[in-house]
Amino acid sequence: MTSYFSIRIHSNWHGKPLDTLLKDQFAFSKKTIHQWRMDKSILINGELKPWKDPVSEDDVITIAYEASTSAAEWAYPIEVLYEDEHMLIVNKPAGIDTHPNDESDQQTLQNAVVHYLLSADHTGYAQPIHRLDRDTTGAILFAKHPAIKPLLDQMLEKRMIKRTYHALASGKMKPHGTISEPIGKDRHHPVRRRVSPGGQKAVTHYQLISYNAEKNLSLVELNLETGRTHQIRVHLSYIGHPIAGDRLYGSLVKDFKHQTLHAKKLAFIHPFTLEEISSEAKNPDYFG
Repeated sequence: MTSYFSIRIHSNWHGKPLDTLLKDQFAFSKKTIHQWRMDKSILINGELKPWKDPVSEDDVITIAYEASTSAAEWAYPIEVLYEDEHMLIVNKPAGIDTHPNDESDQQTLQNAVVHYLLSADHTGYAQPIHRLDRDTTGAILFAKHPAIKPLLDQMLEKRMIKRTYHALASGKMKPHGTISEPIGKDRHHPVRRRVSPGGQKAVTHYQLISYNAEKNLSLVELNLETGRTHQIRVHLSYIGHPIAGDRLYGSLVKDFKHQTLHAKKLAFIHPFTLEEISSEAKNPDYFG
């Protein structure tokens, strides 16, 4: 299915040739740029123009692309936190995976996002840029067309997308701190991770928001320098403050059905508009 997306030229890009913008500013791959050139997929203000010509502020670049549905659709309601023609941010509930793990798995957040997009006459292309564990809630970023996905992937890899988490940790934590301990697989368990001298570098910063003495729980805000599997869960357990409800990592709190970890906020500079995008997902009610 052929669809289109557009980019309005920012003042920072005024006077630059189109081919320079595509290669240097947006970092599209050589293969993608070559295909667009051969297919004459790019219009400037609705017209085909030489790629060496300089563009002007407020010019509109329109790019045609081919995309198909990313997964089977699932009619499950989603909460959209942010959306434009390139991406959307969704508040993931607990109890569903981010994406299918095999063809028979068709009740994930990605399937629900595909249904949402198809209902709006979109191609149904929806690719998650990162993932959250099944019972972790909060903000997840999806690409809505194949051209922007590698850009967002690069931004995530370069730590240009800031992810902030909230968690309920067992016990009273210090006002703030940094946990810098390598994380590797636990050879005694198929899923669990552990702090291991031979593991990958992992750095977690935390700050205490509040402490509930009656429940002996700390509400903490966390930011990651790295993105290891189960990083927050492993690190908080390692320092003696496992996330409430996280039985895999030693929580003895029985008031919750699952770990109380929430992806609170995503913040980054939009690659096509240069606007600062800051999107927050409200903490679940059980956070108190």
